[in-house]
Amino acid sequence: MHSNGTEQNKLGLVDVLSAKLRQAINSRITDARASEVYEIRPREDGEGFNLISGQFPRGPIWYAGPDAVRNAIAYAKYHSWSSSRRPVIRVFDDSNARIEAH
Repeated sequence: MHSNGTEQNKLGLVDVLSAKLRQAINSRITDARASEVYEIRPREDGEGFNLISGQFPRGPIWYAGPDAVRNAIAYAKYHSWSSSRRPVIRVFDDSNARIEAH
């Protein structure tokens, strides 16, 4: 009996496996797109930090004080947990270089 792999294809095993792989890849891509992106940047006037997201209809949220960055990160995490999405949080310094990511 000569086998070139067509017996597996007749049973549909190859099609089932490839469909499962496609579904797993598509779900990972969808999860990456569905995540919320937050940026924490220093304000131009030097008075604290802005928490920026496309989810905020009225613009960025201003944080000031010694714990401004920590409070902004906590809010972004809490806000994304309440909407059951995984957040991407990026923290930038004065020169627009990313210094931290969550």
